[in-house]
Amino acid sequence: MKSEKIGTLYIVATPIGNLQDITLRAIEVLKKVDRIAAEDTRHSSPLLKHFSINKPSISMHEFNERERLKVILEHLQQGESVALISDAGTPLISDPGFHLVREAKAQGINVVSIPGPCAAIAALSVAGLPTDKFTFEGFLPAKPEARRNRLALLLHEARTMIFYEAPHRLLSTLQTMMEVFGGTRMATVAREITKIHESVLTDELAGLVSHYTAREKELRGEFVILVEGIDEEASVSKEVIPEEVLDALLEELPLKQAAALASKITGERKNVLYEMALAKKNK
Repeated sequence: MKSEKIGTLYIVATPIGNLQDITLRAIEVLKKVDRIAAEDTRHSSPLLKHFSINKPSISMHEFNERERLKVILEHLQQGESVALISDAGTPLISDPGFHLVREAKAQGINVVSIPGPCAAIAALSVAGLPTDKFTFEGFLPAKPEARRNRLALLLHEARTMIFYEAPHRLLSTLQTMMEVFGGTRMATVAREITKIHESVLTDELAGLVSHYTAREKELRGEFVILVEGIDEEASVSKEVIPEEVLDALLEELPLKQAAALASKITGERKNVLYEMALAKKNK
């Protein structure tokens, strides 16, 4: 039997490192809700224990989100309040929760944001790169070829680009960025934001590659990469020539894939670029 009163779903941001970054409101909400949906209950346990929060918890991660959201929605429909937290930072930002929030809103359940730490915004605020316009790209593909293709699509992006990256892929990602965007493009690597070994390094991509190539011990922790976009005036004034883009891609990719990617970047028809690539190959 459903309760006449529907519960509230709270999206609660938690610290990305320093426990003192949690807000007073977040603590208050976590103490008053009926239960907590956590990305990893084992990971969240020390945080909740530190602030003397003792509530029933249910895990909801990327592999069980569709299954668990049904259970969580039932609790909400029965009048319970639920707080959603991720392992660190703001839920849904490269973390599970989107499907739950969308379905909760579709069912008329009130969804309330309890704002707080977010690694992407924290890194942007100290990077020294333009902040008036930016785009969050999350994690790039793990496979090198797919990663290069995704970055190629961002070649003419004018906004500051924000990426998350795993430590074991940081150097290879920076090298690919240097190849795609050029070695002189300004970028920032923010490491372990708010933690003991925090560092924020802003330099040209070539400089960042050199830095981390020589310092393998620093390839540990949580990383945010920010890359400056191209100058908007230069972007407008410089004509993108499909053949030039195709030539550059043919140096790295198979013919069919190069034509398809060049079409996405330039807007030229794929069959035209494919025929052009075939002609170049048969010369």
